[in-house]
Amino acid sequence: MHEENIATGKAAVSLPDVLELSPIAHNSSAYTAAVALRHAILRAPLGLAFTAEQLAAEADAWHLGAFLDGRLVGCLLLKPLASGELQMRQVAVEQALQGQGIGRQLVSQAEAYARQHGYTTMRLHARENAVPFYQRLDYRLQGEPFTEIGISHWLMLKQL
Repeated sequence: MHEENIATGKAAVSLPDVLELSPIAHNSSAYTAAVALRHAILRAPLGLAFTAEQLAAEADAWHLGAFLDGRLVGCLLLKPLASGELQMRQVAVEQALQGQGIGRQLVSQAEAYARQHGYTTMRLHARENAVPFYQRLDYRLQGEPFTEIGISHWLMLKQL
């Protein structure tokens, strides 16, 4: 079923009752799909690509994927920080499925993982256009905007 989402003007896609959220192993085929999705949504529009070093540095991160009918449609990664906090990074959802709750479910699962592993604070660097999404999920702005990968970002935190 396709309807237009009044808030976004995008065609709404009916998602199954259960979106499969599952961990992704670094360097697996699902990881390769996640890197391709992250590239398409987050990097290519800025004319950027991942380096081998950047991808190798993700080996100690926890990767989470959202799957519909076995196809990766969203992902994120969590990176442990020396401060004992967890940093959420590279949240991406297929463009045609944005606004359908996939990102919200990914973030919720990431927060549950963080709590289960003793983390009390989640941090992220939100692009300016993503700030309202994270604010709806109770993340709070910290400090002033800064430039990262050539665009404006905000530090956002949430106590878990």
